[in-house]
Amino acid sequence: MLPSCSSGSSVQKRSRVHHIANKTMKKQLHMCALSAVRHDPELKIYYERKANEGKNKMLVLNNVRNKLVLRVCAVIKRQKPYQKRVA
Repeated sequence: MLPSCSSGSSVQKRSRVHHIANKTMKKQLHMCALSAVRHDPELKIYYERKANEGKNKMLVLNNVRNKLVLRVCAVIKRQKPYQKRVA
C-alpha cells in the first residue's frame, strides 16, 4: 500500500490537480475569480476580510471560485439573470 501524501506532519509532495479534471476550465475559473476580487465590490470585501483574518489567500480565492460557480448554477437553475442583493 502506498503512503498517503495528503495528511500528517511529513507531507513532502505538493498537491496536484486530478488527471480527470478539466484543467482549462479550472484555469479560466481562477482568472474569473481574480477579476471578480478586483472588480466586484461584494467579493472584494469578502476576499479582503478573510485575508485579514489570516486565511491563506489561495484558500480564500478558492472560496471565491466556489461562490462564482454557485452563482452560475443559480442563474441556470432559475433561468433568470443574476441580480445583486440590496441589503
